[in-house]
Amino acid sequence: MIRKSIEIDEWAEKKMKNLEFKAAYDALEEEFALAAALIKARADAEMTQEQVAEAMGTTQAVVARLESGRVKPSTRTLERFAEATGTKLRIAFEPRSR
Repeated sequence: MIRKSIEIDEWAEKKMKNLEFKAAYDALEEEFALAAALIKARADAEMTQEQVAEAMGTTQAVVARLESGRVKPSTRTLERFAEATGTKLRIAFEPRSR
């Protein structure tokens, strides 16, 4: 059996044409943005999940769940993550796109 490779951008473009898929994807935008911001902060600090966890006084599994977007962390948890990664937490409200 021969498998054809497909670029992620090409795959995403095709999937976004499905209105049901696009609506579900758009509904998760904030979670994806938070997960991406957490991963970026840790990467910019050149830290492993284990190092961030130690600095936060928690476990690597907790940091992994935060970065997965599967949990909605409290503001206090985000502050601890920011402190551990040497960053500053900022929360902003933006108008919804129409």
